[in-house]
Amino acid sequence: MVYVFPIIFFITAALYASVGFGGGSTYNAVLILSGADFRIVPLIALACNILVVSGNTIRYGMTGNLNWRALLPALALSVPLAWLGGRIPVSEFVFSALLGVTLLLTGLSMLFQNRWKRTNEDASPPSALILLPVGAGTGFLAGLVGIGGGIFLAPVLYWIRWSHEKAIAAACSLFILLNSLSGLAGQATKLNNVGTLQLATPYLPLLPAVLIGGWIGNRFGVLKMSPAHLRRGTAILILVVAVRLLYKVWRTA
Repeated sequence: MVYVFPIIFFITAALYASVGFGGGSTYNAVLILSGADFRIVPLIALACNILVVSGNTIRYGMTGNLNWRALLPALALSVPLAWLGGRIPVSEFVFSALLGVTLLLTGLSMLFQNRWKRTNEDASPPSALILLPVGAGTGFLAGLVGIGGGIFLAPVLYWIRWSHEKAIAAACSLFILLNSLSGLAGQATKLNNVGTLQLATPYLPLLPAVLIGGWIGNRFGVLKMSPAHLRRGTAILILVVAVRLLYKVWRTA
């Protein structure tokens, strides 16, 4: 199965990068379903996340779509809480259950994202009042289960009419990048045993796979962005993985 991982991760990175995300939740699920040691799963997923969204963030910045100052309310609490979430030890059952629910919500949010856009022309509520708690909750969850959290931020940004689609994708890429870096630092503090860290060595080929896949997906998404069909297809894939993971959790309960 390890030999198939680079192909799976390459495809996942390309799909997620094309709509501004990193793919951390799906990387986690694939590793858990394959029987990987759950202690190192967030480390691998977050490292892959960072490689994918780094390219996203740079390219969105070069196209002028990245407004990091407007995103500061969401980042203010999400980044430190991602580190805190990463430090908290959880059992394999809790980790898998949280991940399964996260995947389910992720797939649904991607599937119905367009329906949550606000179409009225009334003044938007102060975004900081919404983005502060959203950033706090998402950041903590991101660190705990090894995701970036952008998939939960995106519907909120659409709902408050924060900006246009490319700017929201750019904001989510930066949000995922910083939360993934913070969460990775928190996760690493739990694995001070060198022997445990060595368990991640066989998964190193996944890093170039997601780097290349992310670059391809990002290039398509930024230059030819019409992501509705890609988002729906990715959402269906995520929901299938979520159901499989939750079924596994239910059987082991």
